[in-house]
Amino acid sequence: MKDWFEELEVRERLFLVVGALFVAGAIFYYAIWSPLARGQATLSANVSALERSLAELKPLKAALSSAGVSSTTIAGGNQSLVVTVDTTLREHGLYSTLQRSQPTRDNGIRVELEDAPFDDLVLWLGDLGNRYGLQVISGSFSAPAQDSQGRVNVSLTLEKQ
Repeated sequence: MKDWFEELEVRERLFLVVGALFVAGAIFYYAIWSPLARGQATLSANVSALERSLAELKPLKAALSSAGVSSTTIAGGNQSLVVTVDTTLREHGLYSTLQRSQPTRDNGIRVELEDAPFDDLVLWLGDLGNRYGLQVISGSFSAPAQDSQGRVNVSLTLEKQ
């Protein structure tokens, strides 16, 4: 290969060297530099988005702190689960749908609701989790006998965490 290269004219050798440098530069740019630059730009955009999100959440944290909301405070710690469930069902307008509430163990309760509005049910479950530390352990949902859109029959087992 060396002999072949040396037999070429100076102009041909120069052309081959310049071409090889061009190909090497193109390979470096498209195979190494360009992917690294795109990755850095993507990471930079992600960091900027996360910084904006954090800046938006800081005032909310301050507002929650000033409102007295604490994620570690659990209300009704000394109430029985039956009383807690009955009270919160009344607060959310779901008490009329209650069919049965029965304690399962010292930290659990089974609740059955019939023809309950699904949206109100989800809000009630969120309230139970946030304020009282009750989490859904198991549950089953079914459609009511009549064609009621947005309503469900539900059987839930809740436990205090």
